[in-house]
Amino acid sequence: MKDRVPDGLRELLAHAAGAGHAPWRTLLRLGDWLLLLAAGVLVAASYPLLWRGGAADRAIVKRDGRIVTELALNAPRKYDVVGAIGTTVIEVQPGRARVLSDPGARQYCVQQGWLTRANAVAICAPNHVTLQLSGRGDRSGAYDTLNY
Repeated sequence: MKDRVPDGLRELLAHAAGAGHAPWRTLLRLGDWLLLLAAGVLVAASYPLLWRGGAADRAIVKRDGRIVTELALNAPRKYDVVGAIGTTVIEVQPGRARVLSDPGARQYCVQQGWLTRANAVAICAPNHVTLQLSGRGDRSGAYDTLNY
């Protein structure tokens, strides 16, 4: 079977591609290129300034939505949280925290590994335990932690 483009479709594609017209790049002047370059630099420079979680300085542990404890991220320690189906163990090291063990079947919160940035969250849903990092200058509610 021979691959063949119908004539009507060929004309439509040629018109969409701008056949017979000057390429759009030739229509841009020096000022247009400078404006595009400036916009690109502005976007690239604003990314690290505006879209960062920042450094975390404390871990907030919750059970059933209520704060159980807040742990400073400046010294190593382990903390046990009794949840709905067992005990979840939270491990803290300087500048980071993680869920070390959890009685849940799928271990999603354990698999998240070390959390290091403010607003990062590990949720142990079957056990109703949440580990969230928070930092100085943290704007409460600034991020939706499910989409972070």
